[in-house]
Amino acid sequence: MVTTRTLALLGCLIPFAAFGQGAEVAFGTMQQDSSLPVEVSADQLSVNQSSGTAIYTGNVVIGQGDMRLAAPRVLVVYAEGAGQIDRLEATGGVTLVSGEEAAEADRADYNVADGTVVMIGNVLLTQGENALTSDRMVVNLDDGTAQMDGRVRTVFQPDEEAPQGEGQ
Repeated sequence: MVTTRTLALLGCLIPFAAFGQGAEVAFGTMQQDSSLPVEVSADQLSVNQSSGTAIYTGNVVIGQGDMRLAAPRVLVVYAEGAGQIDRLEATGGVTLVSGEEAAEADRADYNVADGTVVMIGNVLLTQGENALTSDRMVVNLDDGTAQMDGRVRTVFQPDEEAPQGEGQ
């Protein structure tokens, strides 16, 4: 059965998929909740107090609520004098997961204050059985949308429960 969400997604993507210029897609349950704690695990940590940065390396996993970000290396930049995280720069192959949706890219920059994640290089977004690829994706965590740019390609899997046609 084709869901309303799938139809809305198709309506947004079909005009852009042929041209590969860009597409705005729903990014489901991925929402930023800055009131929740951020948990980081990694094999190594290097802190530079003078620059207000920390570098996590080796099997880095960062979680906040239902969101998970994994990468080989993550640079954390703290807001000056606030003790709060300003932004995260993940490199080396990044995976961002929330619920049943996942995105992969070569790099991801998460600006905590803006509530945006910019994923760059070989971006792959999976939503259930459907997949979208592009060169760049900007996720707005405040409203749950994503803008994909640079040779966007979409693959929709047929719904196995959908009827084959009327009168059959």
